[in-house]
Amino acid sequence: MTTLLYGFIYLSLITFLIACVVRAVRYARLPVNLRWELYPVPHEDARRAGYGGSYFENLDWWTKPTHANRLGELKAMAAEILFLHAMYRHNRKLWLWSYPFHLGLYVLIATAVAAAAALPIAPLAGILGCVLVMAGTAGLLVHRIGDRELRNYSAPMDYFNLCFFFATAACLVLAHGPGPVEVARALLTFNTGLSIPALEAVAMAMAALLIAYIPMTHMAHFIGKYFAWHAIRWGDQPSRDDRSAAGRLAGYLAFKPSWSATHIGADGATPWSEIVTKNPTASIPEGAKSK
Repeated sequence: MTTLLYGFIYLSLITFLIACVVRAVRYARLPVNLRWELYPVPHEDARRAGYGGSYFENLDWWTKPTHANRLGELKAMAAEILFLHAMYRHNRKLWLWSYPFHLGLYVLIATAVAAAAALPIAPLAGILGCVLVMAGTAGLLVHRIGDRELRNYSAPMDYFNLCFFFATAACLVLAHGPGPVEVARALLTFNTGLSIPALEAVAMAMAALLIAYIPMTHMAHFIGKYFAWHAIRWGDQPSRDDRSAAGRLAGYLAFKPSWSATHIGADGATPWSEIVTKNPTASIPEGAKSK
């Protein structure tokens, strides 16, 4: 039974890695996004970033080299990753429960590292991480149910995911047997002689299944966030610095979109190059435009 458990854990970890790579490749292969023009951009010059400026302010900017402020970008990334800064500013009620949940996940990741390094703090960190995850998921579940606006666009899978996290963390807390250090050492050496009680084995299997499941759902936003922020929100690199951009953009102009917005004229037969050269309001009567 222990051999099967170890095999399942290894398989889950491999599945997690493969699924993360596949999702990242799919994101990377998506068409180039439209420029958002949202400021401030943290990798902008520190002086201009302070008031939301851009290198576009420079006279003849296209003739001058651009220099990214990597320190400013790292500061913004740290604030978002470690403290969910954007959610704190724009949705404080959700942050109150989402932050403990994410912090608990960070602590559990640190627990795994500490256990592999045989650090004595691993057992306490593991319990703390599980408690934070349970508190966060319970709060998020109540918030989704109680908030009418949030409930309107919450799918059944959203509730299932929260319950999955809560149940896994609860089983890990209730399980009694070898601690994280002993389990990590046994997994790394494939020591099948370690005696693992039934509840702990179930908890380990649930944790492994959850790890493999995460990148296959929208919870894999930790992968998409790089593309959403670096490649889209902060993507202000001039096309002249990307030799492949011209070729890719030319190919996108041949796309034939089929959007439901009839005023755009995307009927699935007209190429995008023709659509973007037309005024979508040209065929609308003058009286209707004012309405």
